Amino acid sequence: MYKAKAYSAASATSPLASDTIARRAPTEHDVQIEILFCGICHSDLHSVRDEWGGTVYPIVPGHEIVGRVTQVGSAVTKYKPGDLAAIGCMVDSDHTCPRCKAGFEQFCQNVIYTYNSPDKYKTAPVTYGGYSDSIVADERFVLRVPDNLELAGVAPLLCAGITTYSPLRHWGVTEGKKVGVVGLGGLGHMGVKFAHAFRAHVVVFTTSPEKTEDALRLGADEVVVSRNADEMQRHAGSFDFILDTVSAKHDINAYLNLLCPDGNITLVGAPEKPLDVAAFSLIMGRRSLSGSNIGGIPETQEMLDFCGKHNITADVEVISIQKVNEAYERLLKSDVKYRFVIDMASFKSQ
Repeated sequence: MYKAKAYSAASATSPLASDTIARRAPTEHDVQIEILFCGICHSDLHSVRDEWGGTVYPIVPGHEIVGRVTQVGSAVTKYKPGDLAAIGCMVDSDHTCPRCKAGFEQFCQNVIYTYNSPDKYKTAPVTYGGYSDSIVADERFVLRVPDNLELAGVAPLLCAGITTYSPLRHWGVTEGKKVGVVGLGGLGHMGVKFAHAFRAHVVVFTTSPEKTEDALRLGADEVVVSRNADEMQRHAGSFDFILDTVSAKHDINAYLNLLCPDGNITLVGAPEKPLDVAAFSLIMGRRSLSGSNIGGIPETQEMLDFCGKHNITADVEVISIQKVNEAYERLLKSDVKYRFVIDMASFKSQ
């Protein structure tokens, strides 16, 4: 066991503050990583403030982790000290269930998340995440990082990236498909980049006309202001797939009616209140509505390799760890383009 620097919250109403936490020494299958950058996900804020319930304090959030390997266990074969490496939303699972064997660890009933999951090693009551200067994880949950990518922009790929990449792949987005992306935030901007890289025809739906220029810069072919009924009607029945990234309550039927027969809309945003779905919006075109969250380890590695090939990273604002509480307040106001990333070198200034 060793001590690591971290930022933690002591309660739902406490700010994140400097702390020292226990990390386990690497076992034979473990990889120890010096964390260089960690992204800030909106779910970090929800968890810190116990908005979903079940938070165990103190909590060290962070599941968009990029760093450099410092030590490996005796049985580790995939990594060596000095390698670039990443960790996403999971650090372990049972490895034996059908879901794990199929590479869908995210659906394992015994998945261990990067933070606020029971720590089977008993180093601490729960797992501690990436707002820290180092982390230790089983090599099966450590990912390779292409060395041509800017590391701060890689960090959000471990959550926002795979969250949008996975449904685009699952629903067969390829060249010639017409794809919509609803919302242009942290998730939406990644959805646009991936759909463009898949050579689909990409249409961004936004309530903010001022986002048009940025949407086109990110790879959109068209931008539709969703409050304009005439613009929406022009696209009726024409989309193969729509990725809905909006977390606020909105009219899902307006988008279902844009799907062609057998088209799909997948939710990756999580509105607080249930969405009202009209049966006829689905029935009349054999349309489908689904949801998706992150991806398994094989697909996450595939996504990172794809990003390396196509030079894709998130658009980020890099901050010091000392600015994390300010970033949370700005996140509530959607005041970021498009993800905050913490530079862990800032720990050294404490």
